[in-house]
Amino acid sequence: MAKIPPVVHWVLIAAVLAVGLLLPKWLKSRSQETAPQDSVEVAFRVPVRVETLAPAKLEERLNATGRVLANERIEIVSEISGKISAIYFDEGSRVAQGALLLKIDDSELLAERQRALYRVELAERAEARQQQLLDEGVISNETYDVALGELNVLRAELQLIEAQLLKTEIRAPFGGIIGLRWVSPGSYLSSQTRIASLHDLDPVKLDFAVPERYSALMRIGDEITFTVDGFERSFSGTVYAIEPSVDASTRSLRMRARCPNSDGALLPGTFANVDLVLRSVDDALTVPSIAIIPELGGKKVFIYDDGTAQPRTVETGIRTENEVQITSGLMDGDLVIISGILQLRPGLEVEIEDSAAESGSSQ
Repeated sequence: MAKIPPVVHWVLIAAVLAVGLLLPKWLKSRSQETAPQDSVEVAFRVPVRVETLAPAKLEERLNATGRVLANERIEIVSEISGKISAIYFDEGSRVAQGALLLKIDDSELLAERQRALYRVELAERAEARQQQLLDEGVISNETYDVALGELNVLRAELQLIEAQLLKTEIRAPFGGIIGLRWVSPGSYLSSQTRIASLHDLDPVKLDFAVPERYSALMRIGDEITFTVDGFERSFSGTVYAIEPSVDASTRSLRMRARCPNSDGALLPGTFANVDLVLRSVDDALTVPSIAIIPELGGKKVFIYDDGTAQPRTVETGIRTENEVQITSGLMDGDLVIISGILQLRPGLEVEIEDSAAESGSSQ
C-alpha cells in the first residue's frame, strides 16, 4: 500500500475541520430561508389626489384688445371766410350745446343785407302797383309775372345773405370738452382753417374685435369689463352695436360698447384690455383639464370608488383655461382623480393622499 505524503495528509485534515465548522452555519441559514413567514405582505396602493364634484358658477371668458373713443367728436371749422372778431371759449373747458364759440366779422354782410332789404321793399311796391293794374285790366298777366318774379329773386337773395350772417356765429353742435385752440382773434379764417376740436366724453365708446369663431355668441346688451393703463380699477360697459360682417383681412368681428365716464377718467385713444363673458352656467359640474383623458370616440375620467380607480365616459361643455364643464357621465359628489392620471387603469387599487378629498376648484 502506497504511503500518503505528509503534505497531502495535512491538507485533508484542514479540509475536514473547515467543513465541520462551516456546515452548521450553512444549515442554520438555509433553515431560516425556508421557514414560513409569520408576517403577511400588504398590497401596494397608488396614492392619488381627488376632487369632490359640486355645482358652481362657470363662465367662459374672452380677452381682447380695444380702443377708447369719444362718444362724439368733431373738428370745428368755419363754413365761410372772414376775419375773427371774437373768441368766446377757453381751451379745455366744458361748453353747452348751442354755446357761442367764435364770431366772424359780419360788417360787410350787414351792409349787403341792408341793401337787399331796400331792394326788396322797392320790389314789393312795384309788385303791388302791377297787381292793381292787373285787377283793373290795364296790363296782362305776363307783365305782372315779370314784376312778381323780380320780387321773388330779391327775397331769395335776402335769405341767402341772412343765412351767411348766421354762419358768422360758430356754435357748439353738442355739449362737451373743447380742445386746444389753433386760431387767434383778428386772424383770417377759411373753410380749411382748423379752429379746435370738440369731444363728448360721457359716455365714451369702446371699439374692439373678437375672433370670428365667437361671432354667434355675441349679443347687443352683453356686459363687458376692461382695464386701461394707469388705473388699478376696472371699468364696465354695454355692447350697443355689432358690425354686420366679418373683417376679411383679420377674420374678426368688430363691436362697440358704451361706457359711463362721469369723472372723465377715460380718454379717447387709450388702449384697453377687454374681458367679455361668452357663456355662463350657474350650476356647472367642472373638473380640472388634466383629469380629462381623450380616447377614440370620446373622453373619460377616473373616479375614486371604494379604494379603486374606475373610468367614466363623459361629455364636456364649456372649457376655460383650467377647467372643463362635465355635462353628462358624472354626478354631484363624485370623487374625480386629478393626479397620477397616466398610470391609472380600471380597477387599480388607489388611496387618497389626504385624509379628506379636496373640494372642487370651481367652488
